[in-house]
Parts: sequence; structure tokens; C-alpha cells
Amino acid sequence: MSQNDRKDWDPGTYARFRDLRLRPARDLIAQIGEVPFGPVVDLGCGDGAVAMSLALKFSGNPLVGVDNSPAMLAKAAETRCYTDLIDADIASWRAFDPPSVIFSNAALHWLDDHAALMGRLAAMLVPGGVLAVQMPHQFDAPSHSLLRQLADDLFPGRVTAPGAWATPVGRAEDYARMLEPLGPVEAWETTYVQRLEPVASAHPVRRFTEATAMRPFLAALNEEEAGRFTSAYEAELAAAYPAEDDGTVLFPFRRVFFTLTLPR
Repeated sequence: MSQNDRKDWDPGTYARFRDLRLRPARDLIAQIGEVPFGPVVDLGCGDGAVAMSLALKFSGNPLVGVDNSPAMLAKAAETRCYTDLIDADIASWRAFDPPSVIFSNAALHWLDDHAALMGRLAAMLVPGGVLAVQMPHQFDAPSHSLLRQLADDLFPGRVTAPGAWATPVGRAEDYARMLEPLGPVEAWETTYVQRLEPVASAHPVRRFTEATAMRPFLAALNEEEAGRFTSAYEAELAAAYPAEDDGTVLFPFRRVFFTLTLPR
């Protein structure tokens, strides 16, 4: 993989753990009740992994996907579930028609200033509309902290992407306090203990994170440097997440969820 290739999302790499990534999305969808008519926006839709679940849940509403990865949008189009797909940066996206639902699964943790962001998104909704968000809350876990530690040790100052060094994601109660002036809020956190199957010539956790958390680190390095970084990361992961007797690895992954329902 070249440095340029690492700048866009790779649908194939991301889809390796599709079922594990989809479960939190489905858990979030299950907490959304009846909504008014209007577009349902899949904000940061990626390759359309959640499209079918959203289309079934909100079958009478148009489904709009928003993402700024051409590769991911091309895969999302293959689902044939979206009424429209919009190539846009989710940080600056504005709804053309007021949505009944803005749904975001594992995307908004890349954006800063959540108080302003969530308020701006909520303001786009129709009365009675729902903002439903799930984000990884894994920043301090070894899978993520080791990336920062190794980058600082091996290539100090090279990785400059803000999202690599800080997270805007708060606790569930932070979002409850932040959004309760706008309407009823449900907020919670869940740790999914994921059993990852053994992978030839790779630690399973590295295979999981290389599609997401590793991206800003790899994007800053050339081929040789990325190889050294990955080898060092693999060695640390082996100690942090040892294999079970059957070769699988137990990988706890924490996520934060909330739904905000606007008054009608």
C-alpha cells in the first residue's frame, strides 16, 4: 500500500470485521422509536454497512448517505438502499431538507468541539426528529495508546494529525448534560468483548485497527517506515492482547452511544 493509497479509506480492509462493526449500529438503531417523515441521514455512511438496517427500520423515509471517501461511496451505491449519496465532508455538511433522523455510526469521533457539532446537527432536525450517535471510546486502551507511544518513540513529530493525539469523545454522561437542554436524551456506554480469529502473519487487533485508528499514523510514513512501525506495534499487541489456547484474541472495545429526540 502506497502513502497515497492510505489517504482514502479502503472498503476491503474496513469490511474485514463487518459484523463486529455493525453490531453497535444495530444496537443504536434499536433504541430509536417512531420518527416523523423526512430524510434519514446516514452521516459518515462509509461503505453502506448500515444501509439495509436503516432502510428496514425507516422504510417510509428517504435514506441519504453522506461521506467524503469516493471509494466508500462507490461501495455504498452497490447496496441500492440510498435515495441519494452525497460526497461531502461531514464536518461542514448541511442538510438541504430538514432530516427526521441524523444517524452516525463510528464517524463523529474524528471531529472536534462536540458541543458545537451536536448542537449544529440537532438544529437541522424536524420537530420530533432524532440525533442518534455511536462513537468508539477506545482512546486510552492499548490498541490505541500503543500507536501514540510508538509514533513518539520511533518517529517523533512526524504524525501531526490532531485525531491521532487527542480525542473529543467524552463519557455518556457528558453527552447527556450537553444535550438535555434540547430534548430527552438517552446515553450509555458498552464494552464489546470481541473474539478475533487468528490471522496469518498478523496480530488480529492490528488487522482491526489498521482500517481506522492506524490510518493517520500510516499516512505520515513511507513504505519502509510504515513496515517498521507496524512490526513494533505487532510486538506490543502480542503482550497486550495475548492469544487464547485456540489462537483467537479477546479484544474489549468500548463505545459510547446517545439519542436526542427533539420536542414536537
